Amino acid sequence: MQAGGSVAPWPRTGRRAPLCALFVAFIAAPLVPPFAYAGVPHPRRVIACAARVGNPLLNKPAPDFALVDLNGQTLRLAAYRGKVVLLNFWATWCAPCQVEMPVFAAWQRQHGPQGLQVIGISMDDDAAPARRLVERLKLNYPVAVGDERIGVRYGGVLGLPLTFLIDRDGVARARFQGETDMKVIENRLKTLLAQRRAQK
Repeated sequence: MQAGGSVAPWPRTGRRAPLCALFVAFIAAPLVPPFAYAGVPHPRRVIACAARVGNPLLNKPAPDFALVDLNGQTLRLAAYRGKVVLLNFWATWCAPCQVEMPVFAAWQRQHGPQGLQVIGISMDDDAAPARRLVERLKLNYPVAVGDERIGVRYGGVLGLPLTFLIDRDGVARARFQGETDMKVIENRLKTLLAQRRAQK
């Protein structure tokens, strides 16, 4: 499943984009939706932008990762096996992201007892702006700052917001890119919460 509306592309910078970025923008552009390249991709995210197109992760185990969250704790996806994980990639300059995150915090309160765990991955260049936004929005779920490696592992973060729903067995079941009807995400989330973990 993939759904979404408008996407916030990586912002322009004053630095010269590397050749890889030019390749992605002018050669690979026909392979991806036109909204993904409203400007040269952020130089620090070129590898992520150059990753495979499509949804290669769906119905496959979600890639594990270990990051240090904004509280200095290790954030590892595998630690939440048995829970339904809403994995949200965002950035402080992404307006649709700032609309979604308070909703995700409300879902964490509402659906947490049924096994939901929201995880946020900021794709900002450093932790300071992400920390300020997390504090302002009073988010109640762990947030870490991501990098090119995790972007590549999740199929290329071409635009934000980008959200995955991962079932209790660690399998990615849905992907939503861009501004999305929150009821669509919540309905899919409730379906996953109602399912039991597969018997091993």
